[in-house]
Amino acid sequence: MTTIMSRGQGRRQKGRAIDGVLLLDKPIGLTSNQALQRVKRLFDARKAGHTGSLDPLASGLLPVCLGQATKVSGFLLDARKRYQVTARLGQRTDTGDADGQVVEEQAVPPLDDDAVKRVLAQFSGLQKQVPPMYSAIKHQGQRLYKLARRGIEIERQPREIEIYGLELLSLEAYALELDVACSKGTYVRTLIEDIARALGTVAHVTVLRRLGVGPYAEGPMYKLEELEALAEQGMERLDEVLLPVDSALGHWPSVELGADSAYYLMQGQAVMAPGAPSSGKVRLYDEGHGFLGIGEVKLDGRVAPTRLFPR
Repeated sequence: MTTIMSRGQGRRQKGRAIDGVLLLDKPIGLTSNQALQRVKRLFDARKAGHTGSLDPLASGLLPVCLGQATKVSGFLLDARKRYQVTARLGQRTDTGDADGQVVEEQAVPPLDDDAVKRVLAQFSGLQKQVPPMYSAIKHQGQRLYKLARRGIEIERQPREIEIYGLELLSLEAYALELDVACSKGTYVRTLIEDIARALGTVAHVTVLRRLGVGPYAEGPMYKLEELEALAEQGMERLDEVLLPVDSALGHWPSVELGADSAYYLMQGQAVMAPGAPSSGKVRLYDEGHGFLGIGEVKLDGRVAPTRLFPR
């Protein structure tokens, strides 16, 4: 008898089935995907993805999800972000950052801390922001930055963003340094241009460093050089820097299920969960605090599984 195999069947998948979240300190000069591929090779990971791109000019926190952690990467994309940004006042570039060409120069009016803080207060809260042309947003299947490089400008619709915090860190004659806490979809380059306009001048970003993504605000970040040094000591040593998959959901309430409830939940059934909140998403665990997955509290008080993590 001849056995016919479908395409891909019987092939050995490349890489290790390693699960976890790495807090990478992305260096300046690499795209987020280039940094991701280097991490994936270092860990010899079968599957990997990052959570929210950083421009090559930007450095800082890039959570890299390995294995089953890729299932929660979307929740980190939606999470709030925190940046430290330095702006050069008096010059505007075509890209909004130091990688572009200076297209406008304006005098910088006399500014003091109080004047800047009054303007910053105007940018707190919900607001509309027009995305820049130099962005990865698509128009009729093409990235806007590709159109911009060809000298084509497309009308962009404003998008709702939220600024949770704007702190003045330092002010010099031609430099402004801020700490920015914002929602997903916020373009810090555009925010800097808008703030500069309100100050009576123009500006562009010279330094941008991401310090926080969702629940990841305090933990140590690892540089590629540090990971390479750990890899030389062996994979076990390298794996020690990974955070568990459920760390990406640390801002959600947790619910512990008994053995029977955990069993039926893993069969895809909604179960009663004493102690669960009245609504919203929850992290689900068994009696040994093993992570089972993500659930949604229904109107009748039961918790329905929305994403499970079989072990």
